[in-house]
Amino acid sequence: MAGEFLSAAVVLALVIDPLGNVPVVNAMLAGYAPARRAAIILRECAIAFGVLALFMVFGRSFLELMHLSETAVSIAGGVILFMIAIRMVFGRFEGTFGTQDAGEPLIVPLAIPLIAGPSALATVMLLASNAPQRLGMLAGALVVVMAVTTVLLLAGERLQRWLGERVMHAFERLMGLILTAIAVEMLLGGIRAFVEGLR
Repeated sequence: MAGEFLSAAVVLALVIDPLGNVPVVNAMLAGYAPARRAAIILRECAIAFGVLALFMVFGRSFLELMHLSETAVSIAGGVILFMIAIRMVFGRFEGTFGTQDAGEPLIVPLAIPLIAGPSALATVMLLASNAPQRLGMLAGALVVVMAVTTVLLLAGERLQRWLGERVMHAFERLMGLILTAIAVEMLLGGIRAFVEGLR
């Protein structure tokens, strides 16, 4: 049980990528006073948590409503995860999710897709649909990861000053490499299930 909790938490942390998001959030909120900056981060993290929790709880029902198989979600999630992982590995100046428009972020782009991106939504849905009996454990892992994400983003400016740009980018590339392996495994699992379904 502890191993499964840790595994779920690691996967969620990798797809949400709080360390990789720190430079992007810092750039987006650079012009705000510290108190306002903290309020925005707390609000957006709460919104992202709510969206991810909804997808975790109602993901299976959504799949049934849309007549989507878990195999299709596994392959689609693997493709999205792979695309984001490649972007993390090779990096771009404007960040993993591209440049952002000016103005205070509200839901978009900080909560969605920066924190609760397509890969994170697909991952929580897939984890919950694969193990509905462990929904409580998965919810606990999500709470822990989102709490860590919130703390890291709140301490973002100090982290970036302390670690430096190079170390932050190195962390993002390392997480991208791990995420690439997870994406390939997810793709292979979906393809394997599809091939077995043809027999």
